[in-house]
Amino acid sequence: MQRLRCLVRKEFIELRMNPRLLRLVIIAPILQLTMLGYAATTDVKNVPLVVADGDRSAASRELVARFEASPNFTVIGTVTTVNEIESDLERGTAALALSIPAGYGAHVRAGRPVSVQVVADGTDSNSTTVALGYATSLIGGYAQELVAGAAQSAAGVPGGIDARIRVWFNPQLESRHFMIPGVLALILLIVTANLAAMAIVREKELGTLEQLNVTPLRRWELIVGKLLPYGLIALVDVVLVVAVAVLWFEVPLRGSFALLFAISLIYVLSTLALGLFISTISDTQQQAMMTATFFFLTPMIYLSGFIFPIENMPALIQPLTYLIPLRYFLVIVRGIFLKGIGLDLLWPQVAALAAWGVGMLALAVARSRKIAR
Repeated sequence: MQRLRCLVRKEFIELRMNPRLLRLVIIAPILQLTMLGYAATTDVKNVPLVVADGDRSAASRELVARFEASPNFTVIGTVTTVNEIESDLERGTAALALSIPAGYGAHVRAGRPVSVQVVADGTDSNSTTVALGYATSLIGGYAQELVAGAAQSAAGVPGGIDARIRVWFNPQLESRHFMIPGVLALILLIVTANLAAMAIVREKELGTLEQLNVTPLRRWELIVGKLLPYGLIALVDVVLVVAVAVLWFEVPLRGSFALLFAISLIYVLSTLALGLFISTISDTQQQAMMTATFFFLTPMIYLSGFIFPIENMPALIQPLTYLIPLRYFLVIVRGIFLKGIGLDLLWPQVAALAAWGVGMLALAVARSRKIAR
């Protein structure tokens, strides 16, 4: 432990001697949070929709068929009661829910007005706005067809469908409420992977890695001593970003901060393992940065769902997103921030993230034989 403490102290001394790098790892996350916090998302298609059909009539099935036929929606399932849609919205498997009340078919046949409810997951405000526009337009067009093709009621008032919209988790549809929790995941990935990779490669460039190899340091001590300081910096960034998100941008933190911090630790270990792996295939700091940026970080950002919804991607590309740790942590951090859900719903993402981290760490340690004994 004394050898490990000395190596960790050495890393912090090097950070202190490089004030530009120290400012970068502290100030850059705040700047990125400010810039990306106001960013917008793109249009959406194939919106996952769950249907709560309390009527189970021919008329309700016809309305559901309109959604199934639309390229803008994908009906992922049909349930009977409104209470059953909650789990799909919380897990993120559905972005919208259509609730058709009992007696819907009788009202349509009698030409009487009837209401259906559209419930939306408002965590992604821009995508939700577009999806609600699609749903409102589809229901409105279908209602006009019913009015045009059916006789008026005895009171002389035409029947129709009244779509009543509700938005869950982000009622004001604030885009920054969706973006800022994702920025936390992005910052941790960039900071830890880049710094961990360059920390070891820097020793190669300076020729000090050979000196470390002739010391009593074991291989695991060298790896832990090089990575631990950057892991601690990443955890400080977690606190900073969460504080700015909640206090400055007023993003609601509905879930447990302790749970978020604990899962962030798993995520940081995974990204540090990625940085260690990059260092084993790089000979210079410039090469490490280029490798991290072009072969790992950029594809991860594009394929994780941070910018583009995964359901919009080609079917051939979507399976590749399961290899991206950022994908799982985005679901976790947005779920804790906006939905207030816990480990009982997030455990599949946590398990996948932990498995990815263990696999990458094992691969990186195996390859680290080339950089340390």
